Amino acid sequence: MTRTVQVGPPPRVDFAESGSNKPMLIGGEWIRAASGETFATVNPANASTITTVASAGAADVDRAVDAARRAFEDPAWSDMNPHQRTRVLLRIAETVDAHAEELALIESLDVGIPIRLARYQIAIAAETFRYYAGWPTKLLGTVYPVDASVHCYSVREPVGVCAGIIPWNGPLTMAAWKIAPALACGNTVILKPAEQSPLSALRFGELVAECDLPDGVVNIVTGLGETAGAAIAAHPGIDKVSFTGSTETGKKILGASIGNLKRVTLELGGKSPHIIMPDADVELAARNAASGFCLLTGQVCVAGTRILVHEAVHDEFADALAKQIASYQIGDPFAEDTMLGPVVSADQFDRVTGYVALGQQEGARIAVGGEPVEGPGYFVAPTLFEGVRNDMRLAREEIFGPVAALIPFHDVDEAVRIANDTPYGLAAAVATSNVSSAHTLAHRLRAGVVWVNTHGELDLSFPFGGFRQSGIGRELGERSLDNFTELKSVFVRL
Repeated sequence: MTRTVQVGPPPRVDFAESGSNKPMLIGGEWIRAASGETFATVNPANASTITTVASAGAADVDRAVDAARRAFEDPAWSDMNPHQRTRVLLRIAETVDAHAEELALIESLDVGIPIRLARYQIAIAAETFRYYAGWPTKLLGTVYPVDASVHCYSVREPVGVCAGIIPWNGPLTMAAWKIAPALACGNTVILKPAEQSPLSALRFGELVAECDLPDGVVNIVTGLGETAGAAIAAHPGIDKVSFTGSTETGKKILGASIGNLKRVTLELGGKSPHIIMPDADVELAARNAASGFCLLTGQVCVAGTRILVHEAVHDEFADALAKQIASYQIGDPFAEDTMLGPVVSADQFDRVTGYVALGQQEGARIAVGGEPVEGPGYFVAPTLFEGVRNDMRLAREEIFGPVAALIPFHDVDEAVRIANDTPYGLAAAVATSNVSSAHTLAHRLRAGVVWVNTHGELDLSFPFGGFRQSGIGRELGERSLDNFTELKSVFVRL
């Protein structure tokens, strides 16, 4: 059986259609790459080229670092009153809100995100700036009780020039997670969007110009990971890198940071377990589990792709999950009823479909989905495997597509053993009606985030990050401010 997807012409997006060889924002100026090189950004729903974008190299990164350093050292930014910094961040939030529909259309066009989800993501991006707008006036120091003849205190100061390297699976939201806390703490920023999804970041750069930021405080550098990304990671003039992406790339960035011991925050991959206990509300658990690996076509670092089900409810849950998966409408990202758009690129399509084939080669059985999807773009049907062992590659490697494994367990100890048997530790989920079981499992699971009777929910005040090879540090909430400040202690003999 083959599914067919009909994709209509995308709506007109003026920014995307306003010419090729889109420049980068460096030091308040829009410039081409020094080499003159460009790369194409592609609409994954129909595999057509949208436009071309400047492809930065080391010389362009040098220029961006110089601009960010000048802005950091300029009193217009470094000595800005914290109340004014708050107003700047609020103005950015209001500007994103005012252009929300345009930005959502750009995300759907460039990434294939269903338009309803893209609108939600843009709203979260605006809210991120609004949340961090509250922090410039609350970065407090401490006075320490020492000898009466001594005044001893500590203050938090900005790190300096901060780089953010972001993925394609929620570009403007991820950009906000990097930029907003950096600005709140008084840093300057160089943002490198993923080469698969540069357009919303570039449009954001245009909008920032309306928000009274000094030139060079925010710079947008587009390019490939192996050129622009590598130059950023190794650059001695960058004080901090915040990266969201694969564990493999995160390790390279960490290695490159050794040259100047720059601060590094990494939010990396995952292979998250979702444990279905025998006392769970089966229908609710099935809805959460389907969303947990189908949302954003499975291109989510916290995706619950190992679904561990107690044998007592295995068959009932499997039937309920199959019905939920069948309800996910695959289609044109601009259709209001679409729930699954395409994966982001031809390479990602090959990766995901390759894992579907690998699962069958390893002896797992497709319970739901797996059929080819005919259409002009990179569409993949959500696929659920049964007969999966936790030592199979299907259960150990991050796929980053709508593919999950259903794994039975006999008792809670076996569930915990399977859940924790992974090199990752980003997230986990539990479905249970027993409060004691919920808290006990939350304690025993080795993951940075544990959801109970839900999946994927976050709040901007809620620290987010992983254990083990899922990353270093935390994003969001008060904890994230530690990543963007240095603590200075002052000892004054009176």
